[in-house]
Amino acid sequence: MTVRDLIILGCSSQQPTRFRNHGAYLLRWNDEGFLFDPGEGTQRQFIYANVAPTVVTRILISHFHGDHCLGLGSILMRLNLDNVQHLIHCYYPASGKKYFDRLRYGSIYHERIRVVEHPVYEAGIVQDDGRFRIEAAFLEHGVENIGWRITEADTRKFDNEKLVLHGVKGPMVKQLQEKGVIVVNGKTVTLDQVSWIRQGDSFAIVIDTLPCQSAVDIARGSSMLLCESTYTEEHADLARMHNHLTSKQAATIAKQAGAHQLILTHFSARYQNLKIFEQEARTIFPNTYAADDFMTFPFPLNRE
Repeated sequence: MTVRDLIILGCSSQQPTRFRNHGAYLLRWNDEGFLFDPGEGTQRQFIYANVAPTVVTRILISHFHGDHCLGLGSILMRLNLDNVQHLIHCYYPASGKKYFDRLRYGSIYHERIRVVEHPVYEAGIVQDDGRFRIEAAFLEHGVENIGWRITEADTRKFDNEKLVLHGVKGPMVKQLQEKGVIVVNGKTVTLDQVSWIRQGDSFAIVIDTLPCQSAVDIARGSSMLLCESTYTEEHADLARMHNHLTSKQAATIAKQAGAHQLILTHFSARYQNLKIFEQEARTIFPNTYAADDFMTFPFPLNRE
C-alpha cells in the first residue's frame, strides 16, 4: 500500500509564532520522502506530526535564508542517530555550498549516513532515476533561490474492456506488455490497442519569490502547487519590498500555470487568521487551501 500526501510541518515565514513553526514540508510519495526547506525545529515537528524522520530520502533546499535551512543539520544528525541505511539525496543551489557544509557539519557527531549532494548550477532537469524526475527553476528573491518540480514516471494502463474484446487474458497480458504485439485467434493485437499511457502526476513548490515567469513554468500543469503567500493584498507593498508574494499573486501563478490545486504557506507572523489568505486567493483560483502546521493534504488527486 502506497502513501501519497503532503504534510505541513511548519508554515510560518522568517519569524515563527506560538502556533506556527518555521516552514518545512514533507511529501510522501510511494517509498520516497521528499523534505523541503527544513527550518528551525523541524525535527521536533516530526514528533508532533507522528511521522518518523526515517521516511526522508531526499532533502531539497530552495535557498539559504535561515527559515528555510536551519533545521537541515539536526535532521541529518537525527537520520544518522536512527542509523538509516538508505541514501539521503540533498539538492540545493550550488552557490550555497559553503552554507550547506556549515549546516551539515555544525557540531560533533560520528557520521554514518550516506549523503549524496546535488548542487544545482542551472535550471532544468536535476535528476531522473526512471521513477521520478526532479526539475529546478531559479526564482526572483534577491538571492539564488530554486523552485522545484517532482514528476513521477508515466505508466501504461490496460483497458479491461478492450482486453476482453480482443481476447487477451491471463499470461497473454504480460506477453503483450513485453513484446508489444501478440497474435490472438489469428489476429494481431498491439499494445496500444488495449492500453494507454497515463502521464505521471507532478508536485511543484514555489517558495520565496516575486511574481515571475519561472514560477509559472515550474508549476505548469502540476497536480498540486505549494506556494508561498507571505502577505495579503493589504500589504502588497511589503511583499514587493521583501521579494515575496501575496495570496492573490500566488493564485494568479496557479491559474496561469494551469495547476490543479493550490496550497498556500509561508505566512508572515503579523497574521493570526490564515483563512483570509484562502478567501483572497479563491477569488482568482477557487481550488485553494491555506496550510497550517500538521495539516495533511492527499496527493495527488486522481485525474485519470
